Amino acid sequence: MLGLRLPAKPAVQRAVRLSYGFQFFFGLLLWVPIFYQYQKLAGLSDGEIFGIQSIYYLVFCLLEIPTGMIADRFDYRTSLAAGAGVLVTANLVPVLSGSYAGFLVHFILIALARSLVSGAQSAYLYEYLHASGAGEHYLRVEGVGRAYSLVGKIVYWPVIGLLMAWNLPSPYWLTAINAAVALVFAGKLPPIPGGRRVTGRTASVLAGVGGALSALRSSRWLVLLMVQGIAMFTLVRICQVNLFQPILESKSLSVNWYGALLAAMTVFEALGAARPHRLRRAIGPVGSVFTLTIVMALCLGAMVFAGPFPAVVLLCVFAVATGIAFPVQKQLLNDSIPDSRYRATLLSMESIVDRAVCALVAVALGAYLATGQLNEFLVLTAVVTCVAMGLLAVLLLAVRKHRSDRRVPPARRSAQAVELRAQGRLGEVRR
Repeated sequence: MLGLRLPAKPAVQRAVRLSYGFQFFFGLLLWVPIFYQYQKLAGLSDGEIFGIQSIYYLVFCLLEIPTGMIADRFDYRTSLAAGAGVLVTANLVPVLSGSYAGFLVHFILIALARSLVSGAQSAYLYEYLHASGAGEHYLRVEGVGRAYSLVGKIVYWPVIGLLMAWNLPSPYWLTAINAAVALVFAGKLPPIPGGRRVTGRTASVLAGVGGALSALRSSRWLVLLMVQGIAMFTLVRICQVNLFQPILESKSLSVNWYGALLAAMTVFEALGAARPHRLRRAIGPVGSVFTLTIVMALCLGAMVFAGPFPAVVLLCVFAVATGIAFPVQKQLLNDSIPDSRYRATLLSMESIVDRAVCALVAVALGAYLATGQLNEFLVLTAVVTCVAMGLLAVLLLAVRKHRSDRRVPPARRSAQAVELRAQGRLGEVRR
């Protein structure tokens, strides 16, 4: 299922395998299926739990640009290693302090760890493959890497309930161990061929912000692609982290099934992530992400009318769409970045808005749940997403047409003007 053909370069194969190992262990957060119930057992209310989630997203926003700039200025591998090190500490905090303050510190450190890795991981893989002459393999490597990162969750999540019964904080202990293994993999990643030494204006960390913003100003297409990614990422995070447990609870499913059901979703997500190129070839990368985002939104809306089993089916369909969309969006964004010196910073900028939206949605979700209005929230999310994506489609088509017109050679554009003038439609010529 997850096989991948790579160039017969031992160095490239080693780098890809190490990247897979890092993704596998860094992403193996074993407490995800049970943290909501775990915090309830610790005495936290719904308002406190979702308040912490909102703070988590806001802190992530504040940290994304600084950590992305540091990764661009120094080295992607250093940023990855730092993220894994922070993740080790983050997962020990709930074990030592099962209070509101302890969980707040835990999620703040999780935000720091993930912000250190979010832009740097994709940037490292993209730059390494292109510097090694294997850039055409990036989409599949990114997709298969994500699929591998999900395999461990498939194995461990079904037994999380049993682990908690044996030892309540064991999911946090095991996650800390996984992060330590990820740190080892990060330390073994090879440097990018040719190096990434920065000189002149980019030698200043702060100058990275100006360079990244300048790149955004010069490309409306890149901005719109970021917005498209934000819509998709927000749906995924809110569903898999914030909505997953309340949805299952509303369908009267036992908490003992949460891990197994999340593992089932992960199987489908891994299947989609391993083969993202098929849909991309059929309708193009932009069309793929757009269509899959709409599918995700409709799955959430349909959840209102579904019983327990149909709800699980809808969650699995949502997971397949997630698996396909993630690597396609990553390549789409990376390919559209005009200056690779600011790659990690630009990728982090997308994550900033993504987390900011997630923070607002988490606050709204807490308010809706407090009044027993989960179904209303699901319908509202589906409607708002579909309307927003419709408006985005119009803007994407307009910008794409503008870009196509700008690529027309002057001589051909003059010929088009003569032809249109003859037809009485000179005003249609774009100047």
